[in-house]
Amino acid sequence: QVQLVESGGGLVQPGASLRLSCTASEGTLSQYPMAWFRQAPGKEREIVAGISWNGGRTYYKDSVKSRFTISRDNAKNTVALHMTRLRPDDTAAYYCAATTRGLQTAANEYEYWGQGTQVTVSS
Repeated sequence: QVQLVESGGGLVQPGASLRLSCTASEGTLSQYPMAWFRQAPGKEREIVAGISWNGGRTYYKDSVKSRFTISRDNAKNTVALHMTRLRPDDTAAYYCAATTRGLQTAANEYEYWGQGTQVTVSS
């Protein structure tokens, strides 16, 4: 089992950058494929980016490709999401998640979730 904690959200202007971090308060992340999801009010939770357990494979939602980068440092037990050129439609609660099932894109394939961190992009 693993307990996930996100940090790094905030209020930024369009075009700004933010770096989200996910750490484990209990357990080790290194054995799990990981992903960042987001959920805006009134919308379904959607995957933003995913990364395999060793970082060898990544996945990105089309609208964030070339703007967001997911990375992991298993020695430090962290997964990060570096977001650049943020847009108002990136506004959402962002969640870190872990799965035992290989890199997946569906939220229901992830067993472990953090509490989320809010990202608001507004001028």
